[in-house]
Amino acid sequence: MRHDLAAHFLRISEDAAVAAARTIGTGRKNHSDHVAVEAMRAAMDHAPMKGRIVIGEGERDEAPMLYIGEEVGNPGKDDAPEIDIAVDPLEGTNLCATGAPNSIAVLAGAPRGGLLNAPDVYLEKIVVGPRARGVMHLDAPVAENLKELARCLRRSISDLLIVILERSRHEKLIAAVRAAGARIRLIGDGDLAPGVATAFDGSGVHAVMGAGGAPEGVLTAAAMRCLGGHIQGRLIPARDGDEARLKTAGYPDLSKIYQTEDLAPSDDIIFCASGVTSGALLKGVRFFGGGQRVNSLVMTSHSPRNVRFIDNIRVADAYDGPIQSGYSE
Repeated sequence: MRHDLAAHFLRISEDAAVAAARTIGTGRKNHSDHVAVEAMRAAMDHAPMKGRIVIGEGERDEAPMLYIGEEVGNPGKDDAPEIDIAVDPLEGTNLCATGAPNSIAVLAGAPRGGLLNAPDVYLEKIVVGPRARGVMHLDAPVAENLKELARCLRRSISDLLIVILERSRHEKLIAAVRAAGARIRLIGDGDLAPGVATAFDGSGVHAVMGAGGAPEGVLTAAAMRCLGGHIQGRLIPARDGDEARLKTAGYPDLSKIYQTEDLAPSDDIIFCASGVTSGALLKGVRFFGGGQRVNSLVMTSHSPRNVRFIDNIRVADAYDGPIQSGYSE
């Protein structure tokens, strides 16, 4: 892929993050998601690519834009790259609507076929950073997995912090993690940002466990390809008709365990996320009189791998006042 696409991806995620941030705390999660989708879709029209949405807001009859299969971008010349794109214009809609931490705008791109077109079902998952790559297994007992994770990280099990979505389906998992002696952070929504955070020392997150959305799992896998971390997942039918939908979509084996490279097979990936509300991974959008300050993460997986945290101040043309100098309150 063209290297300058990363800059366009940054603009796309920033625009979505700023639009969503204007709705923080309003309690209108559908509106927050709607404005993020509109902003992301409009920004994509300026990217020099032949883009195709493979993970988006749903099927065409469910979403007016950024639907699965939608063509996006401004290809211009014939040499524009053909890109498969996974998007979540607002990961953590409830988090944004209530002003809670860790909502982000995110997208990933890869050459055609480089991202799994995951159906909108649950994905039972384990996400860990590079030092624990390959040591945990979905079918292993929780206590054994945590023992191996602690060994790889050279710390005691009681020092581990495991992020789990607070759902009734996770009652047994939560009990097992507590019985093993690890600490838990229960979250109400948005397991993508914590998943990415596992790959960064100092984030305070050592693993993400439990069942979350399969599309979010693919985006996490794209990030792990850039960071050297690992995700392991298994598709789970959660609603009536899901099993039939999975088989029709080409996923007949519900026992199959997908590794990072299955979910994001390309070696040439761009991943970009911008903070909406502040969290362990990214600061949220800050507004000042003449613009916004946006904190983003932009990564590429091709050699050499590139990981950049970008603190961008966007200033309106007509503004001639002082620029915000920091993130202090």
